[in-house]
Amino acid sequence: MNHTTNNKTVGKYPSAIIAIILWGLSFVWTKEIINENIPVFTFLFIRLFTATVILYIFCSLAGKLQKVKKQDIKWLILMAFFEPFIYFIGESYGMIATNSATISAVIIATIPVFCIISERIFYKIPFTLYKIAGIIITLPGIALVAFEKGDISVDHLYGLALLFVAVIGATGYGTVVKRVADSYNNYTIATWQFGVGAAFFLPLFLFAGGIEGLGGNFFSFKVFYPLLSLAVLCSCVAFVLWINAIRGLGITKANIFSTLIPGISALAAAAIGQESITWHRIAGIAVVIIGVALAQYSPKSHTI
Repeated sequence: MNHTTNNKTVGKYPSAIIAIILWGLSFVWTKEIINENIPVFTFLFIRLFTATVILYIFCSLAGKLQKVKKQDIKWLILMAFFEPFIYFIGESYGMIATNSATISAVIIATIPVFCIISERIFYKIPFTLYKIAGIIITLPGIALVAFEKGDISVDHLYGLALLFVAVIGATGYGTVVKRVADSYNNYTIATWQFGVGAAFFLPLFLFAGGIEGLGGNFFSFKVFYPLLSLAVLCSCVAFVLWINAIRGLGITKANIFSTLIPGISALAAAAIGQESITWHRIAGIAVVIIGVALAQYSPKSHTI
């Protein structure tokens, strides 16, 4: 291995780990805001708008923004429709219905698995035995966490369905972003993603009452701190670190780190007293981690 390759990967593992930790904490911070009865569309718009302003200023000063061609605008709009618009609606309302950051994180952690299926359908990327085995293994892991209390109520099933809507949104995003990934850098794509996403949520934000509908507790520490953390740390910092990780490790290796998200969310939720850790959750999270990691393993042989 030459020294250029070694130097290229310096700092990529810490970048991936820090980004994943922040995204794991995002489920806990989101639930804290939800528990304060802040309207979903209100905090989602403010999160995205804040992230857009911060990222735009940073990219402008750093000279990272690129001019977008007219023929690519439709793809960037479709990309933002899938994520953050569809994704955040599914994730937020799914978390409300299931009342669990851990369950939400476990479902969302299956995104790499669904991306594999999407790549097979739209880009004819072949399955491998490892991918098929990984997909199958994740199913009992999801069931262990999602139904640990035997809850099959309509609200719970509705919440799980919404979380899978979020997964579909993220999968759609991953499929569409491939069309523009070779033409623009990640900073340009992200700025458009957050900006167009904020535009999608603006009418819903106004419908929810706009600025006048924020309420007195919006500016309390219990709301302002997690919201600022979501906008700055989870949307801006984590994204920049994730770019760094992908450049050094590649998307397949980087995605393996995403399997840590459910564990981080479960530990964080337990640490602040939001939720308890049970053996069902530990076993389910472990099975999902194994399944997703196995599905990401892609040897050149054994394709189907």
